[in-house]
Amino acid sequence: MSHTVYLALGTNLGDRLSNLKKAIAAMAPVITPLECSPVYETPPWGYTDQPAFLNQVIKAQTDLDPQDLLLVLKDLETRLGREPTFRYGPRLIDLDILFYDRVVLQSAPLAIPHPRLAERAFVLVPLADLAPDFRHPTLDKTVSELLAAVDTASIKWYSAGECGKIGGN
Repeated sequence: MSHTVYLALGTNLGDRLSNLKKAIAAMAPVITPLECSPVYETPPWGYTDQPAFLNQVIKAQTDLDPQDLLLVLKDLETRLGREPTFRYGPRLIDLDILFYDRVVLQSAPLAIPHPRLAERAFVLVPLADLAPDFRHPTLDKTVSELLAAVDTASIKWYSAGECGKIGGN
């Protein structure tokens, strides 16, 4: 059975735009990107003494259950070169599950919807490009309503989103 998921991608080390493209391209065949938001440059969140991030959200389909999807994403981060660091520290790639259908799941180490989604402009801005009317299953607000409640002044458009195109191909 196919599930619709929204995934957040972030990077602030190396060739940031290439990191996003490579991550999307590497998701196949178990995750199929359907739509990609534009890419935004955003200031670091949590720990601010680090380079700016590029952030993007994708809408995708998968047959994986939520726990297996998390395992695949964490394995993908490692294969793409992410190394362990401190919480909110710099990273080559970060892949997070925002929504999985309308599932609500609370377990260690996975919470769906993403527990801090509503307070993060760097996630809400690109998510609103793809799903402005998607209703958060526990907050009962649309993505647009959540976006209206956060400060977006420091979020800057960076480039059009490409679903997996590497090197202009």
